[in-house]
Amino acid sequence: MAVLEVHGLHQYFEQGTVNENHALKGIDLSLERGEFIAIIGGNGAGKSTLLNSIAGTLPVSQGQILINGKDVTYQNVAKRAKVIARVFQDPRSGTASLLTIEQNLALAEKRGSWRNFWASGVKRSDRQHFKEKLATLGLGLENRLGAEMGLLSGGQRQAVTLLMATLKEPALLLLDEHTAALDPQTSATVMALTDKMVRAQHTTTLMITHNMASALKYGDRLIMLDHGEIAVDVRGEEKQHLTVEDLLTMFKERSGQEFADDAVLLS
Repeated sequence: MAVLEVHGLHQYFEQGTVNENHALKGIDLSLERGEFIAIIGGNGAGKSTLLNSIAGTLPVSQGQILINGKDVTYQNVAKRAKVIARVFQDPRSGTASLLTIEQNLALAEKRGSWRNFWASGVKRSDRQHFKEKLATLGLGLENRLGAEMGLLSGGQRQAVTLLMATLKEPALLLLDEHTAALDPQTSATVMALTDKMVRAQHTTTLMITHNMASALKYGDRLIMLDHGEIAVDVRGEEKQHLTVEDLLTMFKERSGQEFADDAVLLS
């Protein structure tokens, strides 16, 4: 059974007005367990709209979304958060700046069951577990459990956010341009960590990126969106041998136009 199924997904903004925007046009998508998909596309292609629809932050105009066979189309964000984890572009979005690394990880561990969290505190066994998990990042943060999150660099913070997102082994991990706010070197480090963590836990992952090179290098499958539709969908051996030039040629053949978003081409 597929972890994620999207059937005939349409999204409209300002529907029925002169400003109507048909942002997603009948998207059909299925992710198998452990599959890692990279999604790219120009501005207005529908990447964020698709991710927000799956996460539940955007009500569905038409269509159906299932996770592990369960219809979640009309579930709110809080209910979906029990099975979906998300990492945002801004490293500050997924963590609490004034709490320590340990406290942030403890909150992530309790996702979906935060009642009495502050009263119970952090157990010694959990603290050891957090140290072991932090050590896998290779950043020395296992020795800084008491440090405030706000004191970490952007790359360190995003690495911890990734760890928090996968601590409870979600059914689905959504990565929302999670390296876009980082410098190139830090971005490369975080992407390598992402790949390592996703592979180690066989986490079903959907990643939006503006970086065409990253989309080609990472993941089992690559999808290009264009004006709310899937223009390119490649996987496996076909994806492994693709170059940027191959991808652009494929996009032109299937969409009938040149790919013209410099922000993606030059990233």
